[in-house]
Amino acid sequence: MRAQCSDQLPDFPITRLPDSRAPAVIGRQARLELVFERRRGRTILAHAYAEPPFRVGRTFQIDDAAYVILVCTGAGIFTGDSLRQSIRVASGARVVLVSQSALQAHPAAAASAAMIHHEYLVDDEAELQCQWDPLIPFAGARIDQRFDLRIAESSRLYWSDAMMAGRVSRGEAWRFQSLAHELRVRIGASLAYLERYTLAPASRAVEQPWMAGAARYLATAIVHHDAATSGAAEALQRQAPRQRCPTYRPEPNAPGRLAIDLGVDLIRPKTIVGRILATDGAPFAAARASFQALALASIFGTPGRVGRK
Repeated sequence: MRAQCSDQLPDFPITRLPDSRAPAVIGRQARLELVFERRRGRTILAHAYAEPPFRVGRTFQIDDAAYVILVCTGAGIFTGDSLRQSIRVASGARVVLVSQSALQAHPAAAASAAMIHHEYLVDDEAELQCQWDPLIPFAGARIDQRFDLRIAESSRLYWSDAMMAGRVSRGEAWRFQSLAHELRVRIGASLAYLERYTLAPASRAVEQPWMAGAARYLATAIVHHDAATSGAAEALQRQAPRQRCPTYRPEPNAPGRLAIDLGVDLIRPKTIVGRILATDGAPFAAARASFQALALASIFGTPGRVGRK
């Protein structure tokens, strides 16, 4: 496929040959490739290639966007596994992607990490909205997670990824071996946002006030849109906390315990970043949903795309 945007974003290599993996790696090393295009006034899935455990659900139309649930049918990700997603939204296309459920990262049985690598290209005048369920690293897990987003200046993006400290209800908060995380967003020819860290709780405690503190749930949200202004960022900061979970109260025997912490900033023209931290799952999910609803309604003008699964 030829690049279709004025920024000349490079193409992904598209698979045209049959699956040639050895039987031993099927389900452990897998690729997912999707290409969306605009045809006759609607967005279609023009190319799809999925190796197990990936599966692509049926494409629905919501407003003028193609809505797809991406499924990982296995029990999760294990040591030595490699799961890669390459997704392109061609010029003028509108796409909403969600995951079916959280991704579980199982204990490491060897020195190698479980690899998760996502690549996205969003062409000129295209739009991509992603709201991913959290990553759950089990005790002893080792994960290397990378998200690489390359989007045209005239494109539109809503992105939200998330993680949990572990199986919190089982007392496994911050008991994974390591989590290397990188979120890289290039807009046009510039690196607009880079979020990179490695957590190794056994060697450096994460529960420090200048790190995660009391939080057990973390999320990043990114908005790129012509209507993403300093005023829009201020409105998100001001309104989201009041709507996130109005019935939630911290435990009475834990004074000062963090319920929700949310920070929003305009990092460059047309680009807003929000960070959400929480101690418990219910208020965390409510805060993410509230932030998304506010952003889609006030910035994108597409409130009908919220809360779908």
